[in-house]
Amino acid sequence: MKTAKQLERHFKGIANHRRIDILLLIARQPGINLEQIADVLRCNFKTISEHTRRLVQAGLVNKAYKGRKVEHQLSPYGERFKKILSQF
Repeated sequence: MKTAKQLERHFKGIANHRRIDILLLIARQPGINLEQIADVLRCNFKTISEHTRRLVQAGLVNKAYKGRKVEHQLSPYGERFKKILSQF
């Protein structure tokens, strides 16, 4: 069982509508990069970059460097949160 502090970190990671959109998009399209996320969500690249950074810090998204691009995938905890969100 996770501590309350650990749970807080995960929940703060998705405590924004844009981050929820990003998490669900990454779930549908594993390996998507920041430019693609910004295009699909029609949002500023810097905004997407900051929200994605927070999802990574929360342990919900993993980054993988592929040349000059950075691909994003859900972490195991990100997968769990995707399931929780889909139940709402």
